Amino acid sequence: MQTRRIGDVTVGAIGLGGMPMSIEGRPDEQRSIATIHAALDAGVTLIDTADAYHLGPADAGHNESLIASAVASYGGDTSDVLIATKGGHVRPGDGLWTLNGRPEHLKDAVEASLKRLGVEAIDLYQFHRPDPNTPYADSIGTLRDLLDAGKIRMAGISNADPDQIRQANEILGGRLVSVQNQYSPAFRSSEPELALCAELGIAFLPWSPLGGISNAAELGSRFAVFAEVARERGVSPQQVCLAWMLAKAPTVIPIPGSSRPETIRDSVGAADLELSAEDLARLDAA
Repeated sequence: MQTRRIGDVTVGAIGLGGMPMSIEGRPDEQRSIATIHAALDAGVTLIDTADAYHLGPADAGHNESLIASAVASYGGDTSDVLIATKGGHVRPGDGLWTLNGRPEHLKDAVEASLKRLGVEAIDLYQFHRPDPNTPYADSIGTLRDLLDAGKIRMAGISNADPDQIRQANEILGGRLVSVQNQYSPAFRSSEPELALCAELGIAFLPWSPLGGISNAAELGSRFAVFAEVARERGVSPQQVCLAWMLAKAPTVIPIPGSSRPETIRDSVGAADLELSAEDLARLDAA
């Protein structure tokens, strides 16, 4: 697979988002482990998780533990696998997603993630989402302190706007390595953040990158062009979508969520799909 950079680390151009394997509707554990192993077989070296990817308090950190177990049980070399996790979201139960960006919470969350992942330092730790009840500078300052203490190797942010990206990079002393925002054919409002990351050399990790593509072939869909290009190329609309994103900037690394081996294998094929300038123009205009 072609590679891209997060900080000083090289990863495959397509990552794996772990959330579908741990929240509502999740599959059985064996299928999830098979999915992670299939990703590793296909050359995926970036796996994204979060401490909030679980069902309720008694299940906290389910996805982190699952990914750690799957990587540990993989038969091949995993020394180049980067596991990125996040903190700042909390799932207290009943399907709720709440926020906690307080420094003391983030410090405790990192300690818990370290234990679940079974590592001495987290490869990439991302502040999951701004908390309106906590000054953003305080939350990002905690990431700076965790970097300095060696608890995390790299720091990133998620669900951030351009001003927050600049502020975080300043607080971190130029050490911000990634921004993870929602971005897909159906959700393009993060294009300013994508462009800023390209300008600054910061990895941009689109979450939910395949949003809307599953129904691309429906008559009248604004995404029908993705299905049209896919038919012309003999590939899936999902591959076309991810290849379109990769062409946006060399800093883009999509992290499609998956819970089946066949879907992550298909997604990885996007790294080898070259779209023409005409194709890209058609997709941009969709």
